[in-house]
Amino acid sequence: MPAGVPRQGAGAAARVRSWVPDGPLDLGLVLGPLRRGPADPTFRATRDGSVWRACRTPAGPGTLRVYVHGGEVRAEAWGPGAEWLLEQLPELLGAADDPDAFVPRHRVVALARHRRPGLRLTRTGLVLESLIPSVLEQKVTTDEAYRAWRLLVRRFGERAPGPAGASERPMWVMPAPRTWALIPSWEWHRAGVDDKRASTILRAVRVAARLEQAVGMAAGEAQARLEVVPGVGPWTSAEVVQRSHGAADAVTVGDLHLPGIVGWALAGDRDADDAEMLRLLEPYAGQRHRAARLILLSGQVPGRRAPKMPRVDIGLL
Repeated sequence: MPAGVPRQGAGAAARVRSWVPDGPLDLGLVLGPLRRGPADPTFRATRDGSVWRACRTPAGPGTLRVYVHGGEVRAEAWGPGAEWLLEQLPELLGAADDPDAFVPRHRVVALARHRRPGLRLTRTGLVLESLIPSVLEQKVTTDEAYRAWRLLVRRFGERAPGPAGASERPMWVMPAPRTWALIPSWEWHRAGVDDKRASTILRAVRVAARLEQAVGMAAGEAQARLEVVPGVGPWTSAEVVQRSHGAADAVTVGDLHLPGIVGWALAGDRDADDAEMLRLLEPYAGQRHRAARLILLSGQVPGRRAPKMPRVDIGLL
């Protein structure tokens, strides 16, 4: 069904589209990286197999519901951003990705790929929605970052268009750039966000239009533009383009855990650093992010040690 066809019986604001992927597709694997914790107010997976997404598009707020019926993907969208979301649906679900370009070089990677045939790399076409939560995740525990994202989106965002925003447990669209820029310092503090991360986000939203233009660039060029913003380094820029561009080769360097996981899976070295991780991933040049994703999905991770990053709630200070 063409994008933008009104859904009968769902009101004028509901638009629908159908799309048939050219291979296996696992919605959870493809869209999972867009979820920022189990209580992310912008993302929801329901028992009927649907994935819901509330986001701020170039056309305005929009809500997308996606599910698979047989071999066909079906989508519904609401709000000013509905048409844009439906037009972007194939790329969101990995149509621009080329899984067949990947050649496993290690048994653990080959097995993970065999067991996860529906893995494709999403391309959202949106920068800020990945940049802001990635900045919140800098040098803190994931629980702290997820809490900050949840509190700030619910406090300063807006209810998602359509039924998702009208439910008893509503979904929310993240704030507009200007709204982020006007958040008072004490609200950042209350959400547990230190001055350094808050300042990075404020600098980013002031040049939001320039950053969003990076979706038209190659991934490496987009990373370079993002890193012009003080406080945005290689870790953050890679986390963004992996989602905004579907960048198959964008390796997350500077991560606390990833080098040890890759080192353990490929060489039995849990103490691997970034340099060693990059050396081990050299056979996957052009596909290093996909290789790292498959390693994470393999379950071949070293036993846990005591956490290196203590949790500090600055909201209680």
